[in-house]
Amino acid sequence: MPIYSPPLRDMQFVLHEVLQVSPALAQLPPHAEVDADTINAVLEEAGKFAAEVALPLNRVGDQQGCTLEASTHEVKTPEGFKAAYAQYVQGGWPALSCDPQYGGQGLPFVLNNFLYEMLNSANQAWTMYPGLSHGAYECLHAHGTAEQKRLYLPKLTSGEWTGTMCLTEPHCGTDLGLLRTRAEPQADGSYRLTGNKIFISAGEHDLAPNIVHLVLARLPDAPAGSKGISLFVVPKFHVQADGGVGERNGIYCGGLEHKMGIHGNATCQMVLDGAVGQLVGQPHKGLAAMFVMMNAARLGVGNQSLGLTEVAFQNALAYAKDRVQMRSLTGPKAKDKPADPIIVHPDVRKMLLTAKAYAEGGRALSSYCALLLDQEFNHPDEKVRKDAAELLALLTPIVKAFLTDNGHIATNACLQVFGGHGFIKEWGMEQFVRDNRINMIYEGTNTIQSLDLLGRKVLGNNGATLRKFGKLIAALVEEEGVNEQMAEFINPLAYLGEQMTKFTTELGFRAFQNADEVGAAAVDYLRVAGHLVFGYFWARMAQVALRQIAAGSSDPFYTAKLQTARFYFAKLYPETATLMRTARSGSKALMETDAALA
Repeated sequence: MPIYSPPLRDMQFVLHEVLQVSPALAQLPPHAEVDADTINAVLEEAGKFAAEVALPLNRVGDQQGCTLEASTHEVKTPEGFKAAYAQYVQGGWPALSCDPQYGGQGLPFVLNNFLYEMLNSANQAWTMYPGLSHGAYECLHAHGTAEQKRLYLPKLTSGEWTGTMCLTEPHCGTDLGLLRTRAEPQADGSYRLTGNKIFISAGEHDLAPNIVHLVLARLPDAPAGSKGISLFVVPKFHVQADGGVGERNGIYCGGLEHKMGIHGNATCQMVLDGAVGQLVGQPHKGLAAMFVMMNAARLGVGNQSLGLTEVAFQNALAYAKDRVQMRSLTGPKAKDKPADPIIVHPDVRKMLLTAKAYAEGGRALSSYCALLLDQEFNHPDEKVRKDAAELLALLTPIVKAFLTDNGHIATNACLQVFGGHGFIKEWGMEQFVRDNRINMIYEGTNTIQSLDLLGRKVLGNNGATLRKFGKLIAALVEEEGVNEQMAEFINPLAYLGEQMTKFTTELGFRAFQNADEVGAAAVDYLRVAGHLVFGYFWARMAQVALRQIAAGSSDPFYTAKLQTARFYFAKLYPETATLMRTARSGSKALMETDAALA
């Protein structure tokens, strides 16, 4: 069975040494008393749950999958999943960052983010059940009526009930303007929904006595397209005035999808047959309300791949130290053995360091975004809240797409370290590859994220938000520009920052003349932007490590951090030059190809 050790030291490094999270939280009234000791204690306990409870069920879930009883429409989850969820609820984990008004613990999002990273490393399929519930909680917390909040939020906060989001239909995925599910108003103020949804993660299961579905549908007078979508809360069982569970509602699982990975999570075809629901938010404004959940999900999907990158790296590293194969090109290193451990070979180290660099860079970015979320919701200064929201909007598609693409690269590289054994199920590596593959697809494919970044988040406001992030880079460059020890990190970062301005301006001009230029360049553009952001955080991490070493620290952690930073800038960051060249090649080679694609 694969191993997993929660990377608590690196998490503490990011929180306390890079992000300086305690002083940042001290400025937020709800979190002003959250100190480093509290954070570290929560991380340690969360790590224990992930490693001791969730991890042993990962292979079980992959082997057993979920089963549907067609006559009752009930879904049974893999052995041990229900007991683990009960233990999770008993431990108070669903309530970690929820509002105390509804029974939550009121701890910051940045701490909850690390809980989910560890759970995703241990068992992504299981983690999706509570993860989706948290998204439903956030959506109702932001847009629900007082009555909806009273009925649903305490149960979602405690984890007694779980939640989903029901968007996709057989004929439409990302293009939700095409959805057909109908909502008919009733005399009592409720609505009856009829339609079919597919790919609904955790849509039906046996972990909780009720499931709160958030469903997109159309009212009879709805305008066409995305401007005619409304949002409804549709429980599996009707909810009574006292909060109790009533009769079965008209929403049920009509089938389970047979998937490449995440077998332990029930991916359902949901049928709405006159299901009773309540309107959430304003009529025809459902997509905007659902974006609270969708954006949280996009950050969460990036976190899923971060977790898989970390666990894949840990297992590949352990294997590479133990497996002997051939001799080092520079002469035997393990003279007492018939061959050297494969970790002596340069390309094996390249694969391992690729996963390590993407995990640690992703952790810094993901944590920064979670801190921005805390600031957006809780900072007393309106300008700080607004700036945090703008930066988070810019970085969200990067977190979703760049981290999941990196997860694909990293899990495949780690499988490769195992050689033929990586292709065999018993080692667990091929499951990480299969589980990660969906992360590049759902919650808006990575191409959709790229179009969102370039078309809306950058060109949509003439690069204003991008320039805000550029100011962070400029400040770091100004601070360390004359420090020779930082030159190997600062110089490439400063250069790409300058190039990014020219690159963006050029693409914007082309897009003004031909919109296909955005589609042709967007994926490459996002990856360049991802490296720019990673470069910034890797430079900051190197800065901290150098300062600690200069102050006399002999902790090998800082030496390792510097070595990984050097690898990142030497071997991964230069990909940006190729990406900018391919993006600049334009749309002609793609669009003038009717004969090739006939």
